[in-house]
Amino acid sequence: MTLLDKDGVHLTADDAIATVTLTNPAKRNAQTFATWRALAEAGRALPGSVRVVVLRAEGKSFSAGLDRRAFTPEGFDGEPSFPELARRSDAELDAVIAGYQEAFTWWRRPDLVSVAAVQGHAIGAGFQLALACDLRVCADDAQFAMRETSLGLVPDLTGTHPLVSLVGYGRALEICLTGRFVHAEEAERIGLANLVVPAAELDAAARDLTAALLAAPRDAVIETKALLRGAGERTYEEQLAAERAAQARRLRDLTGVAE
Repeated sequence: MTLLDKDGVHLTADDAIATVTLTNPAKRNAQTFATWRALAEAGRALPGSVRVVVLRAEGKSFSAGLDRRAFTPEGFDGEPSFPELARRSDAELDAVIAGYQEAFTWWRRPDLVSVAAVQGHAIGAGFQLALACDLRVCADDAQFAMRETSLGLVPDLTGTHPLVSLVGYGRALEICLTGRFVHAEEAERIGLANLVVPAAELDAAARDLTAALLAAPRDAVIETKALLRGAGERTYEEQLAAERAAQARRLRDLTGVAE
């Protein structure tokens, strides 16, 4: 069932599985402000039955990043240009960027598991969109690059936190400051990619992973995800306590015993 089809973003849902597809292959799925609004809308449109969201892209590239028109004085039709944004107050600019970030934040909702299926280029905003997902399955031709710093900007679309969490501070810093390509083989080796497959097998690999993710009961998946997401911010003892509390909830739910 199609729930959204606008501005290069197509959303379908079939019971527990939703698929978000970037549909502008002629521009290598370059992103615009309208793309980000559509992605945020897709997150709001998900039915409550959805457990796994697959993010994929048409064409040879996952996403070549922000459409280069954003860097011109004219910008996008009907949208504020970068010079216009720069003239706004700190509070106004903060609100604008927070709005852009909404396209990238919902993928890690506690009640969902999101999977990015990445082929070809995932550059800048494209890299950050892949990082916004919980898991990444990559074609063997995938290439990641964080080019914002090279353009005099910073990565501001939620990608810095997951990048550091996945590869560590030193490697994340080197990737961002050099803007170099991280190819699929290295991405798998350093933890950016969960799995690398031949390009022809990418969709099948994403389907297989989705089926495996749906095999466990939903509540157990939600509790486990919360445990793992919070582990880095807790002490060892706090994590043990969190495990005990989560398991107590699961046992009561499974046995029908009230607290």
